[in-house]
Amino acid sequence: MKENKGSGNSRRDFLKSSSLAMAGFYIVPRHVLGGPGYIAPSDKLRVASVGVGGMGGGDVRGIFASGKVDMIALCDVDDTRAKGSREAHPKAAYYKDYRVMLEKEEKNIDAISVSTPDHMHAVIAMAAMKMGKHVYVQKPLSHDIYEARMLTEAAEKYKVVTQMGNQGSSGDGVRKMVEWYNAGLIGEATKVYSWTNRPVWPQGIPWPSTPVTPPADLDWDLWLGTAPFKDYVGNLVPFNWRGWWDYGTGALGDMACHIMEPPFRVLGLGYPKSAECSVGSVYTGEFTRGYFPESCPPSSHITLRFDRPGKEDLEFHWMDGGIQPTRPEELEPNEQMGDGGNGVIIEGTKGKMMCSTYGKDPKLLPTSRTKEVSVPMTEYRVPGGDGGHYKNWVEACIGGYGSEEYKHLSSPFSVAGPLTESVLMGNLAIRSYDYRVPRAGSDNQFDYPGRGIKLMWDGPNMKITNFDPANQFVKREYRGEYSL
Repeated sequence: MKENKGSGNSRRDFLKSSSLAMAGFYIVPRHVLGGPGYIAPSDKLRVASVGVGGMGGGDVRGIFASGKVDMIALCDVDDTRAKGSREAHPKAAYYKDYRVMLEKEEKNIDAISVSTPDHMHAVIAMAAMKMGKHVYVQKPLSHDIYEARMLTEAAEKYKVVTQMGNQGSSGDGVRKMVEWYNAGLIGEATKVYSWTNRPVWPQGIPWPSTPVTPPADLDWDLWLGTAPFKDYVGNLVPFNWRGWWDYGTGALGDMACHIMEPPFRVLGLGYPKSAECSVGSVYTGEFTRGYFPESCPPSSHITLRFDRPGKEDLEFHWMDGGIQPTRPEELEPNEQMGDGGNGVIIEGTKGKMMCSTYGKDPKLLPTSRTKEVSVPMTEYRVPGGDGGHYKNWVEACIGGYGSEEYKHLSSPFSVAGPLTESVLMGNLAIRSYDYRVPRAGSDNQFDYPGRGIKLMWDGPNMKITNFDPANQFVKREYRGEYSL
């Protein structure tokens, strides 16, 4: 099977083609002509997975269920969490450190999946891409804006097949919305509202003051990875890390790649031009908002604006922590907005449309219009819809970079990268909102210069142009020897 490094053929492919030539055949096999990354259809994709418990276990099952995959290696810092995947694939080699796995299995694998906490996505994916391996990375693509940009550029540089784990991008719903919009059913979009009931884990709280002993099966130092060293605390693993900036990306990182993706695809959005926010308060016993800069806030409202040449700016709202937009007048009193806890509304000059999480259940407003209109099917449908998201990537890996299967990828980094950057722009706004400086002449009072302003974003150069302290949140420093 071919190792995806440049355009050279592997020894195995060379032997196959040489055997045919010796037998008197002069037709060049298709897999030799396929270009970088092409794997013969008769072969299976050889996959290694990093982070194989919880959501990672679901990713292992989904990838393997394509029927075209051999699981070669599994990697997890937590032996207990990895147990299910290891039992399902007893022949797969098992590692705790992804760096050791990549070193030892480089010649045995074609691709990897990455399903770790957010702060480790980029370094693992980048290490694999530099080896010429295809990558599947859970959402959000990265922890930082800078990482998202670097991964996007690396996918093109190394000519590898990439996919982010926002399965709704493979669903039929978002494609139907694209067709409705292109047919002019709601006119020109002017505003977008997106919302979620997340977080469903603690946020807006102080870091626990009492360290505890890590579980025996967890390698805490490897789990921390790129993050600053801290003693282990209770109730952090396996889920509540999402609410801490060192590891997670809050409600935005957890759900926005699912919920913001439909309007991004429908409207063809790129980088925002500005961001502003407000955040929810936490009662601390003194009727003041607690200042807990290590923790994501309990709720937030982000407003992004997108420049569209020749058109008015698009206003894009994100709300979490249970905050929702005003119900559209076109909805009947007992009709549900979104799916109740999450949703999207796109307002246009001629009408509105709405969907639930993952772009499911798209509706024109009023909802009676949905059954009254019919537009041509112009968008490619992924076999199996959102359930075909894993196979969509596997087929593209087998086809190779630039193949027909590659052209049908739902969320390659060329798409997922800019989406993730916009998602993380909301977090940059939140962290700038919490940036504080000592007030002159006071020992215990502070000013918050990032509040009440609009952050202006230079997308190509990844820089806030009007509030320099915000730029510290574009790119973080890694611990120890970790690097991109």
